[in-house]
Amino acid sequence: MELLTVTDADDRRLDDYRGLTDTALRTRSDPSGGLYIAESTKVIARAVAAGHRPRSVLVQERRVDDIRAIVGDLDVPVYIVPDAVAEAVTGFAVHRGTIASMHRPELPSVREVIEGASVVLVLENIGDHTNVGAAFRAAAGLGADAVLVSPGGADPLYRRSVRVSMGTVFQVPWTRIVDWDSAITDLHAAGFDIAALALRDDAVTLDAYVANRPERVALVMGSEGDGLSRTVIDAADTIVTIPMAGGVDSLNVASAAAVALWAVTT
Repeated sequence: MELLTVTDADDRRLDDYRGLTDTALRTRSDPSGGLYIAESTKVIARAVAAGHRPRSVLVQERRVDDIRAIVGDLDVPVYIVPDAVAEAVTGFAVHRGTIASMHRPELPSVREVIEGASVVLVLENIGDHTNVGAAFRAAAGLGADAVLVSPGGADPLYRRSVRVSMGTVFQVPWTRIVDWDSAITDLHAAGFDIAALALRDDAVTLDAYVANRPERVALVMGSEGDGLSRTVIDAADTIVTIPMAGGVDSLNVASAAAVALWAVTT
């Protein structure tokens, strides 16, 4: 790595990090230039361990040794900046002291991701990046083999998703669905039972579904407001519901994913 001290917030070498407010990035599912932002040494370490390549690193003085241990052998510029410069460039307080601009890897096909998998989590139109990150963390922690993200869903590599996932977006194989019809065809061809979690009168309870769990399961979770689309519900082999109490009809989507994954993997 090449250590370079930068004291001017207007230095063009820092453009990858400029104005990275949540509001600005939320509207971009695929940031220009094929890049994404990894925040904190733990997340950067997991990204590098997964084979992702940093384009550059912005680091505060106190974290130089930490980042050296992660990218010291890589050909990458590391910009050392004062705290005030880091905040002026990014638009937020860089509490963890390190941010990396990472090259986006080419995503595999749905067929490649589900090959050999027995439990797949499918996220349809989940728009909240925090929920996407939490769902990935549940997938990693509870034994899902892969995650599929719908065309209209939030970006798993958006920095808030990555941060909330604790870097597990680099741990679980995933890809973005190009179109639902092809994805459904691929799942069925691979022998998956598509289990759509939805509030329906004809739904089976999660415990009943698990009692006769198919060999390969694709759990589909819907958006925070509207739930699953008619396309997905019509294509599902089983409609599953999590029994609720206290007059509550549903859980946060990431919580529901965790409950469902725990049930089908234990």
